[in-house]
Amino acid sequence: MKIMIINGPNLNLLGKREPEVYGSSSFEEYFEGLKKAFHDVDLHYYQSNVEGELINKIHEVGFSFDAILLNAGGYTHTSVAISDAIAAVTTPTLEVHISNIYKREEFRHKSIISKSCVGMISGLGLKGYALGILYFQ
Repeated sequence: MKIMIINGPNLNLLGKREPEVYGSSSFEEYFEGLKKAFHDVDLHYYQSNVEGELINKIHEVGFSFDAILLNAGGYTHTSVAISDAIAAVTTPTLEVHISNIYKREEFRHKSIISKSCVGMISGLGLKGYALGILYFQ
């Protein structure tokens, strides 16, 4: 099984940004733990703050990987283009959010990308990524 984790804007600041919400470890540290825990899964990771780069990565892996875990960050609520990219590829995508988007500002309650995803994990911290991998196994 080959899974791509794609993180969007500001997720490069995990471990530094609002640790009470997002935790105190970087995603790279967490990803190393995921690779050890799921040693039988070929895990890949990509992060960008740029919408077009996220779309390019979805296009690149969206026909050859078994699954995509996508945390589109703020683009979740604004990007029709990312939603269209997910819909255009054959690899199933699971939407992941570290925080509970429904406990945040009203504008974050609407996900534009959800309609193109197989499901959503929200509010379970970094553990949501591990649960996403388990879903696809």
